[in-house]
Formats: sequence, C-alpha cells, structure tokens
Amino acid sequence: MSKQKFAFITVLLTYLLIVFGGYVASSESGMGCGPEWPLCNGQLIPGLQGDTLIEFGHRVIGAILFFMTVILFIKIRKDNESLFKVNVANWMIGLLILQLIMGATVVFYHLLSIIITIHLLIAMIFMAILIWFWRSDQPKINVESSLIKHLNILSILLFMTIGLGAYIKHQHYGLACGWLGCDDSVLPASLPELLQTSHRVLAFIVTGYIIYLAVQLFKVHKHPLRYRMVVALSVVILQKVAGIVTILSFVSLSMAVFHLAIGTLLFTIIVEGRIMSTRL
Repeated sequence: MSKQKFAFITVLLTYLLIVFGGYVASSESGMGCGPEWPLCNGQLIPGLQGDTLIEFGHRVIGAILFFMTVILFIKIRKDNESLFKVNVANWMIGLLILQLIMGATVVFYHLLSIIITIHLLIAMIFMAILIWFWRSDQPKINVESSLIKHLNILSILLFMTIGLGAYIKHQHYGLACGWLGCDDSVLPASLPELLQTSHRVLAFIVTGYIIYLAVQLFKVHKHPLRYRMVVALSVVILQKVAGIVTILSFVSLSMAVFHLAIGTLLFTIIVEGRIMSTRL
C-alpha cells in the first residue's frame, strides 16, 4: 500500500478516535477503566460492559492508530524522503507520544477539563499533519496568496472555536446561555456566560468568513477551490443547526457528539484545502 493511501486511512482513524473520544467524555465514561493506564481495571482485557466497554474501546482504537502511525513513520524514513518530510514525520511521532502522555494524564487526574481540551487540540494538530502526508505528493492548486492567507486565518479560528467549545462542554457550561441569549441579557454576566458567548462569536465569525470566501471564489470562473468551499459552507450551516439543537436538547449525548463530529469535519476540509494550495 502506498504512503498516501496509508496516510489517508490513518486520517480516517484519527477522525474516528476524536469523535469517539467526544462520546467517551460526553457520556462520562472516561473513568470506565478506573484511574489506571495502560491497564483497565487492573486487567489487560477487562470485562466489556457499560462504561468500561466504552473507555476500553477508545483505548483500542488509540492503540491501532499508534501502530499505524509508527508504520507510516517507518515508510517515510525508508523511502529516503526529503529532510523536510522527515522532520515533519518526527513531529508526527512526537505529537503521538505527547498524546499518549496526555491520555494517561487525563486518567490519572480524573478528567480535568483543561487537560481533556489540550488532548483534543493535540489530536487536531496530529490529524492536520496526517492530512499533509496524505496530500503532500499530489499536484498542488495554484491560488492567490491572499486566499492562502485567508485559509490560514480560517484554520486558526476553527482550531480556537473547537478548543473553546470542548472546554465549555467539559466544564458543563453548555447551558450557561440559551440558544439565542444569556438570561435575557445582551452582555454575559458570568464566566460561563462569557465563555459561551465567546464561543458563539468565534462560530459566527467562522461562518461569515466561509460565506465570504465561498462568494468570492464563485465570482472566479471555475476556481479550483470553489467546490471545496461550497462543501465547507454546507457543513458550517449544518454545524450551526447542530449547535442550536444541542442547546435545545439540553446538551444531549447524541447532539454533543454530532456537534463535535461536524466541527472536526469542517476543520479537515479547510486544512486539506490549505494544504492543496500553493501561491501563483
């Protein structure tokens, strides 16, 4: 199997791990294996039921991803790739090891919100690197330097929005405000309301940014990135609807996980578009 196909499968597995990790956290199953790592309730293979099944399943997916990443790393080193690719591969392995440490820390320190959030953000960066390996040898799309700048900013805004949203979720601040306002007040009056409002402001900025870019790209006849931006626009609209329904459902498990899944998908679309772009 080629490195590109192998990297693509690893991207899909990373996406699955991120979404499943959201399910673990939202269902409060993170301590299903007790405060132990890498063992689960003192066993290599525990009794698979309830929270233990969920948490152990997450660890199994993580273990598969670990071995696949190591194989990808070996493939890159064996193929005498450029020094830059080797350095990126080293960063990939470094982030993987950091993820293992963070995963163990989450367990040992009983799921602190800030640690879970950092754990998620590292996974997002890790996935971006995998996307780069997947697409690095593909013919690049020549675009304006201003568009590359926009995609860079949009990627950062999405990264911040997802990270803040994760922290709010794990701090149980998701219902600090209603779907439209905060206790009939225009301005937030508490830290939870401030964080929730900040998350929404970022989400609206991202939505507006994507709408702006989609409109600009469709003004250019057959712009090579316009269909990617249409997909991104469709996903961000779905994300807004999911966010509203999540609040109206009092942060139901299914909607919270769906909200994360759509946000992560949007991040991958924008990052892939940026990686495929090069300056004219």
